[in-house]
Amino acid sequence: MRFLLEGLTVYFPYEYIYPEQYKYMLELKHALDAKGHCLLEMPTGTGKTITLLSLITSYQLAHPETGKLIYCTRTVPEMEKVLAEVKDLIEYRSRYFTDAPAPKLLALGLSSRKNLCIHPRVAEEGSRESVDARCMRLTASWVRERARGAARPGAETTDAGAAAAVPAAVPDIELCEFFEGLEGAGADGRLDAGVYTMHDLRALGRKRRWCPYFLARHMVAYANVVVWNYQYLLDPKVAAMVSREMERECIVVFDEAHNIDNVCIEALSVELRQQGLDAAGRNVARLRSEIERVKSTDADRLKREYQRLVQGLASQGALRGGGESEQWLANPALPADILQEAVPGNIRRAEHFLAFLQRFLSFLRTRLNVNQVVSDTPTSFLTHLQSVVAIEGKTLRFCYDRLTSLMKTLEISATDDFGPIHRVADFATLVGTYTKGFAIIVEPYDERMPGVPDPVIQLACLDASLAIKPVFAKFQSVVITSGTLSPIDLYPRILDFKPVCLASLAMTLTRQCLCPVVLTRGGDQLPVSTKFDMRDDPAVTRNYGRMLVDLAAVVPDGIICFFVSYSYMDSIVSRWNDMGILSALMTHKLVFIETVDVVETTLALDNYRRACDCGRGAIFFSVARGKVAEGIDFDRHYGRCVVMFGVPYQYTLGRILRARLEYLRETFQIKESDFLAFDAVRQAAQCVGRVIRSKADYGLMVFADKRYQRHDKRDKLPGWISSQLRDAHLNLSTDMLLCIAREFMRAMAQPFDGGSAEGASLLSEAAVNALDTAGAGPMVLG
Repeated sequence: MRFLLEGLTVYFPYEYIYPEQYKYMLELKHALDAKGHCLLEMPTGTGKTITLLSLITSYQLAHPETGKLIYCTRTVPEMEKVLAEVKDLIEYRSRYFTDAPAPKLLALGLSSRKNLCIHPRVAEEGSRESVDARCMRLTASWVRERARGAARPGAETTDAGAAAAVPAAVPDIELCEFFEGLEGAGADGRLDAGVYTMHDLRALGRKRRWCPYFLARHMVAYANVVVWNYQYLLDPKVAAMVSREMERECIVVFDEAHNIDNVCIEALSVELRQQGLDAAGRNVARLRSEIERVKSTDADRLKREYQRLVQGLASQGALRGGGESEQWLANPALPADILQEAVPGNIRRAEHFLAFLQRFLSFLRTRLNVNQVVSDTPTSFLTHLQSVVAIEGKTLRFCYDRLTSLMKTLEISATDDFGPIHRVADFATLVGTYTKGFAIIVEPYDERMPGVPDPVIQLACLDASLAIKPVFAKFQSVVITSGTLSPIDLYPRILDFKPVCLASLAMTLTRQCLCPVVLTRGGDQLPVSTKFDMRDDPAVTRNYGRMLVDLAAVVPDGIICFFVSYSYMDSIVSRWNDMGILSALMTHKLVFIETVDVVETTLALDNYRRACDCGRGAIFFSVARGKVAEGIDFDRHYGRCVVMFGVPYQYTLGRILRARLEYLRETFQIKESDFLAFDAVRQAAQCVGRVIRSKADYGLMVFADKRYQRHDKRDKLPGWISSQLRDAHLNLSTDMLLCIAREFMRAMAQPFDGGSAEGASLLSEAAVNALDTAGAGPMVLG
């Protein structure tokens, strides 16, 4: 349909639109008009992605001054899904331009080399790091110069010695034919208007013999819609490479952003272990031997680097030379915090810098030699560092850039081998740059295995607002959205920004296809909970098991169970096996279990779906905060019921969490109990939301813990779930739950006439235009 929204012509590729989609568009348009940021929660399964894309691409069409849409997702499948939606939308929109050419649009996805590489040998490499390193061995400028016999940039030669300065070509050096093909195409090496998924980019690359990764990197600057991972904006090391030149007028969308604060914290946190420090020491020794080799063969190269360092790394472009093919990750500090001045004299010479790294590594090894947990601030750490090994904090700030410069000077392309020393440089740069919002925690062993020495030193970011602050400052409109953002007013405090629009939308339903319930008691009327003082109680274990067996006999097809942790899932499944509950469960449905191994979990999920497809029915045991809870949808018959066993609190004795809670209390005045409950309930909501992926879907949501009965938990659930939670369903025993489950499944099995939804939960084009004519202001929050 095509309709007017407060004067804006919106192209929406479906015959009907949900009322909440219309309200969502209104809120989003208000934010774009105000050139501000917004925070929007929209129910799961109500078409949030296409709503965003329709409104923003229509806005771009009406306001040519608007920049590109930068759509950030968490996973590659989500990225491909978004691009498929863009393709359908643009194809639909073109139907309305019969008299004039349809507006051209370029949309593409950018991911890592591992996901885009088509070189037969490089693509076979296992890890992302090894693919990056193998690619650099074939595409780095110095490799290509040797292969062609070209003179090195920056080498000073006289006319008389020019011929001697150009080395002879080395024919047996392997280059990447796809990269060379793209470089050889010159100005013709570009994409025409259209929508390109990663599959499309790879297919085009094979056809034209062009590298898809560098083609996408190049075309991002010209695209109208770019889809990529959160890290491309939130991680300073990546953002400085790919999004540095983005214009302010861009519209940034963070989809499925309920955990965005955790992503921000991880982007600025570094963890070092004893094995990593030992490997970094070997890296330093290897760099020293490389320096000796270069001294004997090309001493001028080191002298030229020294001169650049005297004048300043940033001003001389020493870190960005050579083009995209040999870019290491950029400085881990935020752009505004990077010093724009000459490198300190004591680390300009390569030998002095390696001696500096050796002293710093020795200090870190000493700090790891502890018998109890030590918590420190960056200021105290730097004071101790100065007194022990005479290293100043300011020198540390240059550590990452100095290392990058040295590796480029030495022409090292095996970047995967030097990961340990890069992590040490990360640590050094961040601890030298920031004095507030970080904690340094040294633990002698993992608390889960106190008998096994495994020392670790962690530089933990405590302030999520640090990583996202440059994004809010750089772009005029940032949209943070998800199906589970409640309580929504906590996000502006955690991320330290002021949204111009903040809304949590309700779900309009023609039939009650959601049935959330709270189980507080077992069949013997004893309370059930995963609290630490109750989780090992045999009565609780038995009641949970009997409830699941009875539920499996009532609910058809698939059931998903989420547990609070892997250890608790392992423990309760083992006890269920001893009690005979697992064998009873298997008489009704097959049982599959998520593990920490990705391959095993993928295989289990595939067999789970096959069991549901063939009518046998299945139960999938998973873990809150795990891969399945975050990225797998159990739509239709794959998820007719979801059971959340317990409240998925974080491990509250963890040192990093304790430090973060203290920081939130002191800086943002957020109580520990409020944040812990907020974090636990958003994870629970994310888990149960896996079973509803559209309004035609239906599912039973069981919150199996007496604590969900309390207001401080219920009030933090998204409105579209809590609004369906009846008072009569707040204090159920197992037998009451089974009665409700039978009644719900029987009701959902009746034929459903989708046409009856028109006007209530479906709006036609005429109805939407009538709403716009009448003015829909009062109904925005629904």
